[in-house]
Order: sequence, then C-alpha cells, then structure tokens
Amino acid sequence: MSGNMNLTLKVWRQKDAKSSGKMVTYKAENISPDMSFLEMLDVVNESLTLKGDEPIHFDHDCREGICGMCSLYINGRPHGPKRAITTCQLHMRSFHDGETITIEPWRAAAFPVIKDLAVDRSAFDRIQQSGGYVSVNTGGVPDANIIPIPKVIADEAFNSATCIGCGACVAACKNASAMLFVSAKVSQLALLPQGQPERYSRVQAMVAQMDEEGFGNCTNTGACEAECPKEISLTNISRMNNDFFSAKLFREASVNGGDGGGE
Repeated sequence: MSGNMNLTLKVWRQKDAKSSGKMVTYKAENISPDMSFLEMLDVVNESLTLKGDEPIHFDHDCREGICGMCSLYINGRPHGPKRAITTCQLHMRSFHDGETITIEPWRAAAFPVIKDLAVDRSAFDRIQQSGGYVSVNTGGVPDANIIPIPKVIADEAFNSATCIGCGACVAACKNASAMLFVSAKVSQLALLPQGQPERYSRVQAMVAQMDEEGFGNCTNTGACEAECPKEISLTNISRMNNDFFSAKLFREASVNGGDGGGE
C-alpha cells in the first residue's frame, strides 16, 4: 500500500530477570503510518510466529491510554517521542520510512524484567497497599455533596488521581525514583476530607514502602513530570514532602499509637 513504511527495530530480548539479555534486530515491513506502536509490534510478532520464532513479549491491556500497562522505552524516552501519551496512543506516523527504532523495557532495579520488554511493577501495588486507602463507615450512602469541597481542591485531587501507575516517571529518572507516583497517590487522598484520618500515617507508610522496594531518591531534575503521560505535577512531591516532615516532626507518636506530642 502506498505510504507504508519499512523500519528496523532493535529490541531488547531477555528470557527472565536472572538471564542476560541482548539487543536483537528485526525488520518491520509494510507498516501503515496509522497503526499504533503496539499494533506494529503485533504485526512483527505475527511474522515471527509464522517463521517459528519466539514472539516479543510486551505488556498491554486496554490500548486506550487508561490502564498504564504499555511500558516501553522507545528511542531513549518512556512511551516514545510524543508528550502526554502512552505507548498505545503513539502512532507510527511519528516515525519515518527507513528509520531505526530502539525498544527497551523500563530500567530500574525495583522493576525486574519478567521477559523481554515486560517488567514486574508489583512494587507499585505494594506501595498502594501500604497506605492508599481511606476509612470507610458502613451504613447508608451519603449524598455526594454532603461535604462541600472547593473546586480548586477537587480539581487538584482529580489531577493527582489521573496517575495510571505506568512507571514512566521511574524509567525517566536517573535515580529510578518513584516519588512522582507515590506523591500522586498520597495527594489524591490527602487533599480530600475523606482522606484526613490516615493522612499522616499514610504518607509515612507509603514512603517507607517505596524505600523498601529499592527506588532511588528524587533530585528534582523534573524528568518524571516531563515524561508522564498524564502530566502529573511536581507539586505533588512538594505536598508529600510537607506531609511527611510534618508527620515526622509533630505526629509520628500519634500515628504510631502515642499521644502525638505538640503541634
């Protein structure tokens, strides 16, 4: 078909986390510019399967930019060359006929390779489980507007909640820091009245779990915000740090069962 492209792919292949990996070169031929990046990989995998070769393993699910599964490091950038989109929203018209495309998994000790381009991001789940919840009172469901919330606060909480946990922030950071992810999950609850009972215990628990998982420290270079497909703001990190130090200085005894000291 006129206008279709022929591409060279350099793809990271690795059997599992304990095996050594290497870059392998493949040809992607007759690729429509209207295909998504994942559809292009589907075509390549179909060709490999027909030849009896092992297909390339990569994460995917909704393919609508919602689930956060499509974690590919493309030409040195998480999710590829476009801003504010996931890999499944990246189309092949962003590349040129004859181009060489390098495809790697997220590179972080806390995200061990499962196979090829798929990594284990269950560390994010454990961080969420450590404190990403609110107290729930059983009984009748109250009206949605029973607790007035200023629009600016509601909007900020919603913006934080748009984080899809893809891990692009970790992949983009030179220290493999998860601060942007954790701060977004802390902020979406800490900003709202329903999140106040666990506000200070939550931030301490989630930061402690983040450190236990082996993520690096934040050095405020801003690569995480620049590469986040949902444009989560660094403001969340400032908010999380403020709550964390407030908890350490004034509320640590309280969240650990003591009298809380003075504030």
